[in-house]
Amino acid sequence: MRISRIHVASPLVLYEKFRLEEEAAHYVRSVLRLKVGADVLLFNDDGYEFKAEFIEVTRKAVVVKINEAVQRKTESRLWINYGLAISRSDHMDFAIQKAVELGVSEITPLLTARSVVRLKPENRHKKCVHWQRIAQNAAEQSGRQFVPKIHLPTELEAWVNPLEGFKILLEPTARQTLGDLSPESQKVTVLSGPEGGFTAEEIKWALAAGFVAVRLGPRILRTETAALAVLTSVQLLWGDLSD
Repeated sequence: MRISRIHVASPLVLYEKFRLEEEAAHYVRSVLRLKVGADVLLFNDDGYEFKAEFIEVTRKAVVVKINEAVQRKTESRLWINYGLAISRSDHMDFAIQKAVELGVSEITPLLTARSVVRLKPENRHKKCVHWQRIAQNAAEQSGRQFVPKIHLPTELEAWVNPLEGFKILLEPTARQTLGDLSPESQKVTVLSGPEGGFTAEEIKWALAAGFVAVRLGPRILRTETAALAVLTSVQLLWGDLSD
């Protein structure tokens, strides 16, 4: 039987008791319906997974005792920074979920000229909280040891300039493919555009910032399909999908 995994934000100490925060406690009581004596796996971004046992499950509190700490290798040797143009809600949710499952390290939702969704400044934090929750759920499900950071939505021009490492721009008309490249850095930045593609000016910004334009085959892919294709290819070529 598969043991549920739950991310927590607090330090975990071996052989000590730990009280879950209310959101996680509600999930245990009302969704998973776990009882005293059941096992659970906790992780908190420090590289370890903690096996624990429920010793109290009530309306007032959900408490576990931590019995074992295990260091599992589930993170890619690549640090992948993903700049993803904002798309419609369900498409964006799907792209973020799959990006986390495929080992991305951080994601910045990008505001571009042809983005279908135009987020008002006052709504950006709320949307970011929603996307961060999706990332947490995906990390829990996929066995990752830390939850990737979802940054606040940012204008493309401001995002491209200060980045370091090997930088890839997805552009259907590019001559090169990922197979033509050989990055010297294990820090890889991937930039993928909206449904309508980047404007000529946005492409100019990215190229001036050191991005290398590549295409993903002969077909034009939807935003969420491009996310799956490029991250799978990057991990297969240079990351851990071939391990």
